[in-house]
Parts: sequence; C-alpha cells; structure tokens
Amino acid sequence: MRLEGKTLSPTDTLENNPQPDASEHTVASEHDHEGHDHEQEGHDHEHEGHDHEHRHGPILNPECTRELVLDIPADEVSKTYRGVIGNYRKYAKIPGFRAGKVPETVIKRRFASEIRKDVVDGLLPERFNKAVKDAGVVPVGQPQVTELTVEDGEPLHVKAVFEYIPEFPIEGYQSVTVDKPAVEVTEEEFQQELAQLRESRATIEPVEEDRALVDGDWAEISYKGQVDGDAEAAPVAGENSLVEIGGKDTVEAFTTTLRGAKPGQELKAEVIYPADYAEPKLAGKTVAYDVEVKSIKKRTVPELNDDFARELGAYESFADLEARVREHMASRKRRSVEGETKDRLFAALTEKYPFPVPESLVQEQIDARLERGLRALAAQGMDTEQMRKLDFGRLRVAQRDGAIAEVRASILLNRIAHEENITVSDEELDNELQIAALQSGEPLDTLKVRLTEDGGLDRIREQLRHEKTATLLYERLPA
Repeated sequence: MRLEGKTLSPTDTLENNPQPDASEHTVASEHDHEGHDHEQEGHDHEHEGHDHEHRHGPILNPECTRELVLDIPADEVSKTYRGVIGNYRKYAKIPGFRAGKVPETVIKRRFASEIRKDVVDGLLPERFNKAVKDAGVVPVGQPQVTELTVEDGEPLHVKAVFEYIPEFPIEGYQSVTVDKPAVEVTEEEFQQELAQLRESRATIEPVEEDRALVDGDWAEISYKGQVDGDAEAAPVAGENSLVEIGGKDTVEAFTTTLRGAKPGQELKAEVIYPADYAEPKLAGKTVAYDVEVKSIKKRTVPELNDDFARELGAYESFADLEARVREHMASRKRRSVEGETKDRLFAALTEKYPFPVPESLVQEQIDARLERGLRALAAQGMDTEQMRKLDFGRLRVAQRDGAIAEVRASILLNRIAHEENITVSDEELDNELQIAALQSGEPLDTLKVRLTEDGGLDRIREQLRHEKTATLLYERLPA
C-alpha cells in the first residue's frame, strides 16, 4: 500500500458534467487501488466481471479529513477559456466549415463539456497541489469535490475534501518488546521430520507367503454394502480397495472382521457409523457389507542409509541428507518464528500508538484482501457466476479489522523508517525485480516498463523498506 502524498498532474481531471450529488466528483482520476497486487495486471483474471459488486463508495474518516477551498479570478478563467476555445477552433473538424474557420459560437455549443473539462485541467491541478502542500499534510486516497463553479467570465470556485495521514508521537517505540522465541531446531523436531520423510517413501508390496491377515497388514478387498432400513439407497461399493488392519483410520468393524482372514475368503461385516462420521451419507447409518479378501499387502518403510539419501536426490550420503534437512528445517522455523514475532510486535506497537486511519486506505486494503481471496477461489475452480452470488457486504465487514491493522502497521513502519533513515537502494530494488521476472517468466525490461507505468516500482520499493524496518525492529528484540 502506497502511503506517500498524492500529487495531481495536469492530466488529472474533474468530472466535467454537473451531477445531482456533488460528492460524486473527484479531483483526480489516477486512483488505482494501490493496495491491489498490480504486478498481476495485464493477465486475465477468471473472476473479471464480478468486481463491480464489491467496490466501495466514497467514504471519509472525519478525524483524518481536511477541506480545501480555491477561488481563481475571473480574468484567469477567461484567459484559459480563450486558449482552450482557440485550440478547438484550430483543430476541430466540423462538416460545412473549413479547418480553423469554425465560428466560436459553434465550437462552444458543440464542445461545451470538453472545453469545461480542459479549462479545469488547465487551472486547478497545480494550484490544488500547492494548496495541499502549503497545508502541511500528507494527502491519501481520492479528493472529493463538494462544490464546483466554472463559467467563462466568472471566478472558478471549488471546494474539496481529502483524507490525510495524521501526525502522532512515536517516542519510545524502541522500548516496545514482545517475546522472541528460540529458532533452533530441537532433536525431537528433527527426528519427526526424518520419520515423515521416511514414511513418504514407504511402499506397499504383496505378501507371497500363505498366512492370515494380522495388524499392520493391508487387505486388498472388494465390498458391497446396503444401508439398513433404506432399500432405495444406492449400494456402498468398492473394488480393489486397501484397508489397514488396526489402522487409526480404519473402521473398527472392518478390522475385527478382516483380522485372521485369508485371501479368497468371503465375509460379512456390519458397521454402525457414528453421527459425526466424516462422510455425510453414512453418518449415523448402519450398513451391512459383503466383503471379499483379494490379497494381503505389507507396507515397507525404507532404511535410513546412504542408498535412501541417494534415491531422494543429489545427496552423496545419509550424513549429507541429514545436514541438508537440518538446514532446511532451521530456515523454515526461522521464517515462521520471525513472521509470527513481527506480527505480535506490530500489534503491540499499534496498541501503544493509537491513531485514526484514513478510511480510503482501509477500503483499499479491504479491496486488496478480497482480490487475493477471489483469485484463490478462481484458482480452486469457482466460476464468475458463483462469485456473483457471494455476499460482498458481509465479506467486506469480515475483512475490516484485519485491514485496519494492516494500514496502521504500514503507517507506523513508514514513520519508524523515517526516524531510522532506512532507505532502499536501486541495487536492492533491481535484485527484487530480477526475482519477480524469474518467477513470472516476464523479461526484466518489460517488467520494469510495466511497473513504472502503473506505479508498481514505488510500491515494491516501499514494501522492501517496510521489510527492512520490520527486520531491524525484530533483531533489536531481546533474546
């Protein structure tokens, strides 16, 4: 989220047609929902077409709002009108008139709204920006015009309101601390990781000897069951299914029935499923099964040795594998602990320094959170029609507290970064862009051009600055 001041350029415009509700006007048109992941712009989104359903209307936090009034003398307005109309006369192509010879009355009638817009563009942005700068505040979000009068020969009058980031003291932020857990990997954690790795390479192989099923074996069975008291219910059936005898996920009735059986046997089993059974169609039901044992299989777990290490990848020995696993676990735990600790530190800081936040930033962050959620749903297969049925009002409310916390943390990190003189070098930014280019498969030069055009470079630089600031605060925490 970009929190630096908003500057209006000469291309920023006012709405050029009067509206019944003046609050609908905006001073600028460059609002781009900066909390969104613009690095993804240019790609097709499966959920396009629904986004209008979760956009927010103009909302301002009165605790962070300033009003600005500008009056521009009539002679300056007239001078600008003459220049704009002159340009239209010079270049306008109207049937029945030679180029440059169209009467001014025709031009004014034909292009009234366009001329008004160009006059406002020529008079307002630079003056507005200067007035905001003179006010000594950092504006955010989209300024909203509440009054606008512009006529040839009359003074231009405009009144606008905008949100800003309020000043607040942060003395003593260095003394705000939270517990900083150890990041060393324990021997117990390491052994659990090895056990999981070993289990992941286990194989299930047929048992050749002539014997009965015992606990720990896997029975390959075919079964067919009928739900008791429901003759219309479809049979519950399966072919060549594997069932672990005595397994924690195996229904006890199947273990009891199959224990001691041999391949070729046909058995019966009655299963009374609990009311909270994971499969809804069987929950609370009694099913009578006919079961045929096809074969016995044994699950084999590999030995932890050099051969096991080489099968996993480019490891020279089991000792090499152990070292790499410890290194990976340490890195993973360090990232996890650091992330959780930083979150708790941000929460402690925002609690110590309460301050009002601009509603426009909160709404942008809600937009960003919803956008990420919708992308995830689209990736999981939800189509546009299903998304349209979502209750976006309820979803926005649910995201609000998290969005406020993120905006507060972002503003605080900016303030602390300023106090600590933390900056991001061009080299650090280039390194981040190279990683992004590799991940996206987009040429680096193309990526830079796109991010420069949509403001993405500034957002990435600010995010890196936030990360450096958060890391500095984390490293200062007492162990």
